[in-house]
Amino acid sequence: PTANACSALVVYIPVLALGIPLNTIAFWVFCCKLKRWTETKVYMINLIVADSFLLFTLPFLLYFTKYKHPIDQLCLAIQNIYFTNMPMSILIITLIAVDRYIAIKFPLKAKVLRSPLKSASVCGFLWITLIIYSNLYHTLHSSWEGCCFRRQSITPRYSSLFTSVCGYFIPLGIMIFCSVQVIRCLKKKMVSSPHETKLFQKAVHIVSVNLCVFTVCFSPFHMSLLLRFAVEVAGAHSLIQGVTTYLKVSACLANCNCCLDAFCYYFAAKEFPEFSSMFPKCTFMRSKMNQTEESQPPTDQAIV
Repeated sequence: PTANACSALVVYIPVLALGIPLNTIAFWVFCCKLKRWTETKVYMINLIVADSFLLFTLPFLLYFTKYKHPIDQLCLAIQNIYFTNMPMSILIITLIAVDRYIAIKFPLKAKVLRSPLKSASVCGFLWITLIIYSNLYHTLHSSWEGCCFRRQSITPRYSSLFTSVCGYFIPLGIMIFCSVQVIRCLKKKMVSSPHETKLFQKAVHIVSVNLCVFTVCFSPFHMSLLLRFAVEVAGAHSLIQGVTTYLKVSACLANCNCCLDAFCYYFAAKEFPEFSSMFPKCTFMRSKMNQTEESQPPTDQAIV
């Protein structure tokens, strides 16, 4: 336990030292510097709030695990905050990818499908859903025995499997699909618009980095949850200790995402307005032609 606490300390001190100022600056930029409300601004503010709450729990997590804090009201409150804001970060990042995909692939439909109010409504729905689910989950599975942030039971929890699949692996699939589709469209435009290649290359780089950071940070943690579930179902109790260690290490990596989000999406928000103003050439002309055809007076043959 002492070695694990020291390892976590080595990781979380730099995460806190970087994460707090980075998220503070990002919050100031999106709230104060960017006056116009856009879908990206709504998602980014919610992402910053989720990451900030996650950062808030890290000192408690260190203290609770090092000193074997019992499960009490404070412990449950911190656990609820921690296990609400990590999936919230994942879902918001996925929403940003979907929003970008819609804006680029369907520029005309995007005017109907996208709006800051709709983005805020979706985020509000996710916050309420995750808060309720987290409270119910920890209330049902808390025995008020043992130590905080340490699972005592080795009975497999199917609710944990459901959380991993719906809270990460499905969003991961959506994220990969949206990112690949956007990158493919961008690369096609590089061929047809050589004079704009540099701008498109920047956009491809942003999308690729976002996807890589998302996958590298969160995949090991959720794979470890699946591995623990498989070990518990198989009854291979001798492997529990090794899986638990892997789980703690991968959790540290997942929590590092609090810092990386501020880098990735600040530059995405900075570059994409410029890029989006030019990008409609990729799909807008075809959509515009279709719209023009639809708006023309119908011929006699069409009426028939």
